[in-house]
Amino acid sequence: MMSNGASAGPSRVLGLDSAGAVPIFSAMSVTRELRRRVSADRTLPRFEPCLPRRAKVPPVGPGWIHEIKHDGFRIIARRNAGGERLITRNGHDFTARFPLAAAAVAALPARSFLIDGEAIACDDNGLAVFEMIRHHHHEVELCAFDLLELDGEDLRASPIEERKRTLARLLRRSSPGIVLNEHFNGDGAVVYRHACALGCEGIVSKRLGSPYRAGRADCWVKVKNPAAPAARREAEEDWGAR
Repeated sequence: MMSNGASAGPSRVLGLDSAGAVPIFSAMSVTRELRRRVSADRTLPRFEPCLPRRAKVPPVGPGWIHEIKHDGFRIIARRNAGGERLITRNGHDFTARFPLAAAAVAALPARSFLIDGEAIACDDNGLAVFEMIRHHHHEVELCAFDLLELDGEDLRASPIEERKRTLARLLRRSSPGIVLNEHFNGDGAVVYRHACALGCEGIVSKRLGSPYRAGRADCWVKVKNPAAPAARREAEEDWGAR
């Protein structure tokens, strides 16, 4: 027989510790945290990555800048009220997979941002090697080439050269794990020839004055090095898909 006020079994009060006194979990607090994170996500501009158009030769004329196309993994680095994340082009969270890059992103001096870039791992010659990422044998850093949002301001409509200047300022005192993908002015054919000679995957040329466009865009032009491992890898994948 139970005494008056006695429980029929052990206490199962949600949110209390073993002594039944100190809250250790609250469904309401989880709900509030979820609401906060969802709200923070809504403040970010929604976007699709800009994808370069492929070409056989670089564009001609003074209205272009040119960047090395590294053999890496496309990544968007984002910070909002929920923290920092490294997101792949397909929406997967790779923050834990690339800890050096994640730590460098976390140290950047801004309330919020969206950085477009590529996760790369380099050999002793400074050349990005995709297989080094795939097998997780080396530290991976983020090679940043565009800035889409900063401290709540959507920068996608700004010209590419302005976005790059703002990105360079943001990364001026960055930690190891994130680097600026510098651009080259001048003749794209010359830049491409030397990039190929160094073993790079190729170059991406970007039209001066252009905004950031979602999807496949003519203002970004990619010319690949046919002798690079990335070109051979793509050819093998194409063959396997037939």
